Amino acid sequence: MTDSTSPIATRFGSGRAVQRVEDAALLQGRGHYVDDLERPGDGWAVFVRSPHAHALIRSVDAAQARAMPGVRGVFSGADLKAAGVPAMQIGAPFQRADGTACATPQRYPLAVDTVRFVGEAWAVVVADTQQQARDAAEAVLVDYEPLPAAATLQQALGAAAMVTPQAPDNIACEARHGDAQAAAAAFASAAHVVNLDLTHQRVAALTLEPRSVRAAWDATAARLDMHISSQMPTAVRANVARTLGLAPEMVRVRVGDVGGGFGMKTGSYPEDAVIAWAARATGGAVRWAADRSEEFLSSMHGRDLQAHAELALDADGAILALRVHSHANVGAYALTTGVVIQLLIGPWVQTSVYHVPVIDFHFRAVLTHQAPTGAYRGAGRPEAIFNIERLMDEAARQTGIDRVQLRRRNFIRPQQMPYTNPMGQTYDTGRFEHVLDQALPLADWAGFEARAEQSRARGLWRGLGIATFLEWTGGNAFEERVTVDVQAGGVIEVYSAVNQMGQGIATSLAQLVVDAFDVPIEQVRVVLGDTDRGNGFGTAGSRSLFTGGSAMLTGARRTVDEARKLAATELEVSEADIRYEAARFTVAGTDRGIDLFALAGKQAGRHIYVEHTHTVAGPTWPNGAHVSEVEIDPQTGTVEVVAYTGVNDIGRVVNPTIVRGQLVGGAVQGIGQALMERLVYDGETGQLLTGSLMDYCAPRAQDFACDFHMEMDESTPCANNLLGVKGVGELGTIGATPCVVNAIADALARNGRADAAPKLQMPLSAARLWSLLHA
Repeated sequence: MTDSTSPIATRFGSGRAVQRVEDAALLQGRGHYVDDLERPGDGWAVFVRSPHAHALIRSVDAAQARAMPGVRGVFSGADLKAAGVPAMQIGAPFQRADGTACATPQRYPLAVDTVRFVGEAWAVVVADTQQQARDAAEAVLVDYEPLPAAATLQQALGAAAMVTPQAPDNIACEARHGDAQAAAAAFASAAHVVNLDLTHQRVAALTLEPRSVRAAWDATAARLDMHISSQMPTAVRANVARTLGLAPEMVRVRVGDVGGGFGMKTGSYPEDAVIAWAARATGGAVRWAADRSEEFLSSMHGRDLQAHAELALDADGAILALRVHSHANVGAYALTTGVVIQLLIGPWVQTSVYHVPVIDFHFRAVLTHQAPTGAYRGAGRPEAIFNIERLMDEAARQTGIDRVQLRRRNFIRPQQMPYTNPMGQTYDTGRFEHVLDQALPLADWAGFEARAEQSRARGLWRGLGIATFLEWTGGNAFEERVTVDVQAGGVIEVYSAVNQMGQGIATSLAQLVVDAFDVPIEQVRVVLGDTDRGNGFGTAGSRSLFTGGSAMLTGARRTVDEARKLAATELEVSEADIRYEAARFTVAGTDRGIDLFALAGKQAGRHIYVEHTHTVAGPTWPNGAHVSEVEIDPQTGTVEVVAYTGVNDIGRVVNPTIVRGQLVGGAVQGIGQALMERLVYDGETGQLLTGSLMDYCAPRAQDFACDFHMEMDESTPCANNLLGVKGVGELGTIGATPCVVNAIADALARNGRADAAPKLQMPLSAARLWSLLHA
């Protein structure tokens, strides 16, 4: 409980650790998830999915399934195509080496003739109950003709099988950035050249709430009403409308509470369109909730990149050039997000906080018979930062230059801001050495040797890791629309197209409304996720606060200004004589006035309503310096993270508790990738071997018993938005992975195994590390 005299109880605006407005309903079981919306008469959908990585569908017999109790319909991909359902719009704005367009197989919401990865849906069964639908799905008979599969990235590059005839070499497209000739000259003249082969393994998002959809068709209005667990309802609306041949305004998409997204719930999935189509085809409401196995098989995966990275330095350790060539496994379909993340967005931050004069980047998107990849927390930036931070540590070892000093020597300086990096991205602000100077004493960097000796006495190897880095946020979607509705009943209802998915954005938006209106937070009602109320880009790329929050604050201020005009008219004075404080307008120098909500009651509709659109000037560039310590048991290969510290420049902080939670949660996900998470496909069959939580290891609370010290530096506000905030949701994930792997490499080097440090590949599980140490 909060004491009534505490700052939290007396002040609810930005900068305070206000209790989240979302929590009461969630803790009391009053959440609004898709599974909470079951209505009598709802049909249940179950998808029929391919057991093969690559196969032709020769024939389908659904007669037995259609005759089973409760079955309302069985629909195959061929049925949908015959009904006029178009292929999905996929592909990326890149070309192949020969200048032709990005190559990708045509994708329908349900596969028509060919399935291209295990778990691809090619039919759907709708029945009265979920169990009836499951039983009928098992009764659908299909004749598959298995085809050769490119089950791994290596097989695809070796052309073991073609994913599409458009790309006989399985290269969907590629991108080059920089000046290869200038880079070659820099490498030729360098005093030191460091190179690493780095694997960024495929991972799963693991949201607590799986993807879920409920679609209801209103035949009278010829309109569809959908509830969905999504980060981007407007994108879902566009896809569904296109699939059904409807105008977008004839589709309403609503998002309530979302049990985690992590990027995996951005955009629109084939299943969303199929459920919408099935609702119209059966004339009622149809619902679907993925089970955990379906999520592993068919949700967008993250990462999956093989990179060769090289760094050229002069004799003093100054960076001369950076060269990165990589192959990204984008799965069976080259989705726009999966390709753009690896060929463009990640490269935007590849040079990070360092001044790199010359780059030579060559990135290829490779098709395989695996599930497609897309956005996952960090979306390309973790891969890029891992590359450069692993190179920096290895360069320090090989040159003998202290790794902290090497970073200081190459930092971009504050006086260089705004700074344009070799990818043409402009950092508006940044004091990278200032952030590092705070992190080192907070982590007691100087006292490490004593702690290492204590570990050594227990037979353990202790390592010290560091990562200094930045990231790009915003999704390059810089406009947001909000509505503000001051109601006579004493409530200020605001709407935004950004969405909540557990990160506390409703609370932060409410705090900004409090800033403008000077009312208790209990009088603010935040409404999110309804395309009938408003449309926008949604929540992705850590954009919600700096874009949506900026729009909310300016919209609230504009509403106060509009209300001031109304108050001046009501009180029959000049607008310049009106003062506003604590939800009351007064005439300067008098006791005459009117309450904000009473004023709203005098207006048409008994409210004051404002629509407002705001545009920020550009992306934000949050950055940090993270330090970790690990202990390795050389007898077993077991790694334990025993300390983790981070100082993070995220500009202005609206709610410290929420921000710190985002930083720590992100770091845990990053450490999960470093130490344990990995999706594995069988090289012969293309079967997913890690398709359940019995096989896929995810971080748990007991894995991180150490204290996380996460601090925020607000001394360098962002110049691209009026709040001064910088995106925070992905920063911890981006820094944690190289920080922990660098700590493990440091532990090996300190104990005579510097030769093993360049060979480290994630995830560094006990078995993999033990094998490396005892090879």
